[in-house]
Amino acid sequence: MELRQLEYFQMASRLKNITRAAKRLRVSQPNITVAIKKLEAELGIQLFDRSQKQLSLTPEGAVFLERVNTALRCLNDAVAEVNDFKQLQKGVIKIGIPSMMGAFLFPKIFSGFQTRHPSLDVLLFEEGSIAIREMLDRDELDFGIVITSDASPSLNILPMTRSQLVACVPAASSLAKKNKITNEDIADANLIVMKQGSYLRQIVQDRFHAINVKPNIVLESSQITTIKGLVAHGVGIAFLLDFIAEDNSDLRAVPLEEPIFVDIGLAWKKDRYVSKAAQAFINFCKDPI
Repeated sequence: MELRQLEYFQMASRLKNITRAAKRLRVSQPNITVAIKKLEAELGIQLFDRSQKQLSLTPEGAVFLERVNTALRCLNDAVAEVNDFKQLQKGVIKIGIPSMMGAFLFPKIFSGFQTRHPSLDVLLFEEGSIAIREMLDRDELDFGIVITSDASPSLNILPMTRSQLVACVPAASSLAKKNKITNEDIADANLIVMKQGSYLRQIVQDRFHAINVKPNIVLESSQITTIKGLVAHGVGIAFLLDFIAEDNSDLRAVPLEEPIFVDIGLAWKKDRYVSKAAQAFINFCKDPI
């Protein structure tokens, strides 16, 4: 049994697709197919049910995956700990950032951290807050900057800031003249929303559910600049964080009559070994430049 066989099996299980796993691992599809077949032959069991379009684990495969996840996590932690013991000057930190925060919050954090620790490399992954939490749980990230509401007890959370959700409306619209956006205003509006996987989208949907209104979603995007541009051109309104939805000549940010506040923080998994590079980032976020 080889380490790469376990890594291939783990990735194929996560993505439920051999082709996507090969792309993620940057190897050929036959390499993964052959490695998994050899692993099945050695174990004497079938790990995947291949009768469906989407790859799925057999009951035996699901049990084996749990053990593989634990073994690979322990191995990765051991390598990180040994590297720290050797007092290496280099290190890599993988951080997940929602696109809504990436363009507005993270550049300042990254710039300050790089100034303080120029030898440490940061790999950035833009995903929705929900997806980032899942990636942390799968040990694919060291950190996530996420909305911390309903965070899993398996995560450590370092609070960073609190923001208010506001309605981003066209400057020429009647809504722009209001001091507060009411539930009636929301019910009648065309909406531009973040794509699935965004916790903010879930918050907005929960608000609509609470007032018993079906939202009229006309467009969705993962790009903040695109969303603000669509709002400015009168396509609809969007709900964004206050530090993003700043007033300009084309749009206005209006608070909600029933305000929604969200807490943003740095999240990392509790049971993972914290490398010196990772600890340096935690310390920086506690006391940024």
